[in-house]
Amino acid sequence: MTAPAGPAGPADQAEPAAAAGAVQDPPGGRQAVAVWSIGVAVYFVAVIFRTSLGVAGLDAADRFQVNSSALATFSLLQLLVYAGMQIPVGLMVDRLGTKKVLTLGVVLFTAGQVGFALSPSYGMALAARALLGCGDAMTFISVLRLGTRWFPARQGPLMAQLAGLVGMAGNLVSTLVLAPVLHGVGWVPAFAGSAVAGLVVLVPLVLFLRDQPAGHEVEPVAHGGRGFVRTQIAASWREPGTRLGLWVHFTTQFPAMVFLLLWGMPFLVEAQGLTRSAAGGLLTLVVASNMVFGLLYGQIIGRRQSSRIPLALGTVGATALLWGATLGYPGDRAPMWLLVSLCVVLGTCGPASMIGFDFARPANPPARQGTASGITNMGGFLASMTTLLAVGILLDVTGDDYRIAFSTVFVLQLLGVSRILRLRGAALRREATRPGAPAAAVPPQGTRTRAIT
Repeated sequence: MTAPAGPAGPADQAEPAAAAGAVQDPPGGRQAVAVWSIGVAVYFVAVIFRTSLGVAGLDAADRFQVNSSALATFSLLQLLVYAGMQIPVGLMVDRLGTKKVLTLGVVLFTAGQVGFALSPSYGMALAARALLGCGDAMTFISVLRLGTRWFPARQGPLMAQLAGLVGMAGNLVSTLVLAPVLHGVGWVPAFAGSAVAGLVVLVPLVLFLRDQPAGHEVEPVAHGGRGFVRTQIAASWREPGTRLGLWVHFTTQFPAMVFLLLWGMPFLVEAQGLTRSAAGGLLTLVVASNMVFGLLYGQIIGRRQSSRIPLALGTVGATALLWGATLGYPGDRAPMWLLVSLCVVLGTCGPASMIGFDFARPANPPARQGTASGITNMGGFLASMTTLLAVGILLDVTGDDYRIAFSTVFVLQLLGVSRILRLRGAALRREATRPGAPAAAVPPQGTRTRAIT
């Protein structure tokens, strides 16, 4: 599919501009914070459930008697469902609203966590993780929509980064709380007990959450049925900013996601010879680094939009450099200082992936925010899914050679960077044509940039 490199004509610009101008900028304030907090609490619990397998990977292999490829299938299936649901969920959010979608998500991911706790077989456990992934898929896009509907546009980058930070706090709970509980009380009590958190967040969601503040309602999209679906997806995809957002998310998110979701603990324990306690500490470091850099990236982008591409590409370069140094270090094991450095840099991947939404958001009017966010969010999870499977297969084929298996990271990074470089010019020039667009580093008109994807 191709798109012109230069700015769109007046006819193409009219629809987004008109739609954007139809809704006054939300005021923010205490009520906005309260409603947004309910949404991010749901996302917080979803991330706990999503990442719970990351600290239980070795236990799951023993419980279900499976090899590396089969173990990777747990996370692979969960991410496959998550990625496949992103566009449908985006459409649901645009059509039904945030509250209904979040409520359904809580019910599904809580049922999935209970099912995973009680599953007596590998097949039933797979089904439970798929159900969990389906519910999890409904949370983050809904939270992003709450941010855009309740807070002024200038606060968009910071609110998105804060949402990601809360998600990483959920990952921290998995590492610091669920892991010791799992080893203390056993599989069923740990996973079934954690499912109670889903019921806790469901109550305020049903009672108090509202889609948008009074007086700031968005006119419903006129299209219905399949016409609505086609129109939303096609209009979002035509925007270079949406496609650039997808590839930024694709390229930046997956190294840390793969490490935290499944392969970090086995790599640190089996390949690097660390104890589970020391490995858990390094996983915690990734999460802590993510939270610190999330605040930093949000502040930088909120003040200077032109920093988006340099931050994204800089994160990719630093991640590749540290992975290369770790995997290529002479001898069987890398020194602790290098592993610590790797984990700190992996913490930048989550904040960098949020930059993708900062390209998709200004490229689309309010009525398409859910769909555009779904397309963007699909990128990182497609990359994570591919890498999870590739690492598992290569470990089995090579006899657990982690150096070869983790080399997959570089292949996907190279692909993603090539797409970012091809789309950035068209996306930034198109963004500059929007009324009230922030100052950004726009390539000169003489620079020919093809936007093909």
